[in-house]
Amino acid sequence: MLMIFARRIFSLGLAQISFLLRCIMEDVLILGTGCAGLTAAIYAARSNLQPLVIEGVQPGGQLTTTSEVENFPGFPEGVDGFELMDRLRKQAAKFGTRFQSDLIERVELNGPVKVLHSKTQKYEARTVIVATGASPKMIGVPGEMEMFGGRGVTTCATCDGAFYRGMEVAVVGGGDSACEEALFLTRFCSKIYLIHRRDKLRASDIMAKRTVEHPKIQMVWDTVVERVLADDKGHVRGVAIKNNKTGAASELAIKGVFVAIGHHPNTQAFVGALPLDELGYFITEAHSQVRTKVPGVFVAGDCADHVFRQAITAAGMGCQAAIEAERWLAEHE
Repeated sequence: MLMIFARRIFSLGLAQISFLLRCIMEDVLILGTGCAGLTAAIYAARSNLQPLVIEGVQPGGQLTTTSEVENFPGFPEGVDGFELMDRLRKQAAKFGTRFQSDLIERVELNGPVKVLHSKTQKYEARTVIVATGASPKMIGVPGEMEMFGGRGVTTCATCDGAFYRGMEVAVVGGGDSACEEALFLTRFCSKIYLIHRRDKLRASDIMAKRTVEHPKIQMVWDTVVERVLADDKGHVRGVAIKNNKTGAASELAIKGVFVAIGHHPNTQAFVGALPLDELGYFITEAHSQVRTKVPGVFVAGDCADHVFRQAITAAGMGCQAAIEAERWLAEHE
């Protein structure tokens, strides 16, 4: 039987072999199910490309840990983060998107066929959209993860700041991101403690000056958070802190903790295969947010964006990536 099958394959013309190869590989393979990945899936599926989406370790992305999203268009009353991602997933599935629970560990992107490997599976595709997101760096203290996402610990002032109107909160960090978070929170909060483990901010001079001089921001120098404290309902009531120089321990009574010590882009599997900057984020081609130097490979969302990191900007990049993939496929029939 194998010999007969082989003879039939060799008897086919180039166009027929090309058609057969397309039938046993994906036209569009999408990595990630956050706003970028699912938006890309919706657009690709509506173009009848039947994309396969690899879900990764956190299906739905970071928004699934957010109790309420108020700044995503179309939801005047706000929407639960998990519900929003579930709706996007159902919308993608409605148009023919397929989902696979797996984690890509190694890739081969050169050539017309892109090969991606997990521990147990090999995937082949003509185009790939990488939307693997970025994971926030956490402090790593007791109480932090227990109250992360809707209970007082967060990593996004733009997303959650308005929930703390008139309250006292803390920001942990010392770089530009921490200063930006603290300054943004002054629009809503009555007081912001900026907790930094050193005696000088790592932020740019102008950003540090604005932060230190703001009347609503109180600097807490040479200090680390040792524990996030919960009230009887399991929400943040304060933090236990310790001065690095004196060893003095104390507590701050606050309602929210904004962790701003950076993000890890989830790009480890692509080291050496796609260009990355010094922080590990994808570098895109000039005049494009999503095209990479490898033909047929596109990126979208927080794995390529360390400036905005918003659900709506990730969705926009997912849309761009899907349209680019569709056009690339049409040009390379």
